Amino acid sequence: MADISLHYSSKAPLAGTYTAFANVLQLWRQRNHDRQELAKLDTRSLRDLGLTESAARFEINKPFWRE
Repeated sequence: MADISLHYSSKAPLAGTYTAFANVLQLWRQRNHDRQELAKLDTRSLRDLGLTESAARFEINKPFWRE
C-alpha cells in the first residue's frame, strides 16, 4: 500500500527565513533613511507636512527598529 500524506512537509524548514530577514533589514534601512531626510527639513517644510518641530524631533530620535 502507498504511503500518502495530506500534510505538506518542507524539506527546507528555514526556506523563508532569509527572505523574511532581508525584508526586515530593508524596512529598517528605509526607516533610517526617511528619518534622516526628515531631519533635513526646515520649519516651513515641516509645517507643510502638518508636523510640528517637536513631533518631527520625536520621530527623528526613534531607533530604526521602532515604527
